[in-house]
Amino acid sequence: MKRLSRYRRHRSVAPTFLVLALFIIGTTFSVASAGTHRSIGTMSRSTAVDEGRQIFLRGCSSCHGLNAEGGGIAPSLIGVGAAAVDFQVGTGRMPMADMSQQATRKQPAFNADEIAALAIYVASLAPGPGIPTEEVSNYERDGNTAQGGELFRTNCAMCHNFSGQGGALSKGKYAPSVMGSTPEQIYEAMITGPQSMPVFGNKIITPTEKLSIIKWIKAAQSEPSLGGASLGRVGPVTEGLLIWTLGLGLLIGIAVWLATKAR
Repeated sequence: MKRLSRYRRHRSVAPTFLVLALFIIGTTFSVASAGTHRSIGTMSRSTAVDEGRQIFLRGCSSCHGLNAEGGGIAPSLIGVGAAAVDFQVGTGRMPMADMSQQATRKQPAFNADEIAALAIYVASLAPGPGIPTEEVSNYERDGNTAQGGELFRTNCAMCHNFSGQGGALSKGKYAPSVMGSTPEQIYEAMITGPQSMPVFGNKIITPTEKLSIIKWIKAAQSEPSLGGASLGRVGPVTEGLLIWTLGLGLLIGIAVWLATKAR
């Protein structure tokens, strides 16, 4: 007993038991979570709505309000539809810590089932654009690459750049690159208008034309060069700047040389 009492008073016993207790608690929680997790595909709609509401209350309500009515720092989500949720949360733009900054693409905070449940809950609040799974499935067949390129240059290039690499906007904002975006995300962005982007309704760009834009973007993603010297694949703006800088430098050099010769 004296030997056991001596070990119990040893200074390393308490930290060891603390680590062991934390390990047991964490393992128990993981097993319990895995046992209770269910795929959205196996749930009824009402159950998915309840699941989505719980996720919303945990991760979104502090900014968007308990009933998604919005607040001083975040807009209302009533009527934005499942497409807006799938885009913003699926690309990791939401949730975000500082609503005063522009949302950036990052690793999603929720898994696919949680995002689906959250989208179903927000869609249940009021009618809004749905997730365009079926609409974009045939973009390869129904889209036209040449038409998509023309539409992109007319409607998108002034912000997203000639080659879709993104660009600067006013007041410190920027248009992100469209490279790496999935067809669903591109379509969702056009029908929901995230942040500074306008909404392109079907009267402005028809569904078939949207598929053409998607087809052109997907072609651009795999194209090594969209014309001219690539210079980082940002199109003619940097090429023009390079030519202007070299040309101006050359003219200055000639002027200095002529002035020296005149003396």
